[in-house]
Amino acid sequence: MCSGNMPLVSLIIPVKNEGSHLCRTVQSALQVKTECPLEIIIVDDGSTDHCCDFLETSEYGSQIKLVRSSGGLGVAMARNCGAEQATGEYLIFCDAHLFFEDQWIDRLLEPIRIGKADAANPGIGDAANPGNAGYGYHWTEKLEPRWNSRQSSQFLSSHLAGGCFAISRNVFFDVGGFDRGFRVWGREDEEMSLKLWLFGYKCMLVPNVTILHVFRSDNPPFTLTWEDVDYNFLRMAYSHFKEERIAKCKKLIKYSDPEKIEAFVLKNGVLEQRRNYFARRHYDDDWYMKEFGVLF
Repeated sequence: MCSGNMPLVSLIIPVKNEGSHLCRTVQSALQVKTECPLEIIIVDDGSTDHCCDFLETSEYGSQIKLVRSSGGLGVAMARNCGAEQATGEYLIFCDAHLFFEDQWIDRLLEPIRIGKADAANPGIGDAANPGNAGYGYHWTEKLEPRWNSRQSSQFLSSHLAGGCFAISRNVFFDVGGFDRGFRVWGREDEEMSLKLWLFGYKCMLVPNVTILHVFRSDNPPFTLTWEDVDYNFLRMAYSHFKEERIAKCKKLIKYSDPEKIEAFVLKNGVLEQRRNYFARRHYDDDWYMKEFGVLF
């Protein structure tokens, strides 16, 4: 049931070889109650297991749009691709293996709609153990992400988890979306959250909303190497950190050749991006580390 006064929401779901998970996620999204009109954008990043074929039936109509890619987009660019196809005033990026609860969209968007925040996360629970949930991330002194514990009311967080990430359309495109130079997977949620804060926006946790996430024990559906993860990490550092912190980030790279990774990063336009980001941001990385108690 939808109210004519509520904004259109675009649910954006990147997909690669999700098997039966995607079908269950779509059914859950369509079955739960919300006052918001909803469109669902599925971005198929070259799946070979036919996990999206069920969407080609007339059962789903115009509410779902399937965007097929030949593959190789990676998580960040698949999300950007979905956002470019979306028409909603608010965007919610979701993994393809989630279960939802009634009114989750309405409650998740509430702090964004009233101006308390610009992006928001629900609690993200384990579908196999629903009592085990995390509430956004924080960084350790080695820039390792760790889940936040639940708090009794809405709270600001240094990082939001991309598994279910809500943001206003205007803010998303104002910051340029997810990093367009990132590889397959890794650090895209942290880079987006960091960028939002440095550009003067706020990230908030909404603990009275919980979605359930299937944490798979098998291998990821895409080929991933440490070089890809470390590349994204160092690209994030070059985009946002002062030189001393970039040097410290290079020392944290243990499973790849940091000099090789740095050479790749510098080839791909990161210095121009760095100049653009530094020119328009409201806060610097020193402010961010102090604000969130990161000893790095």
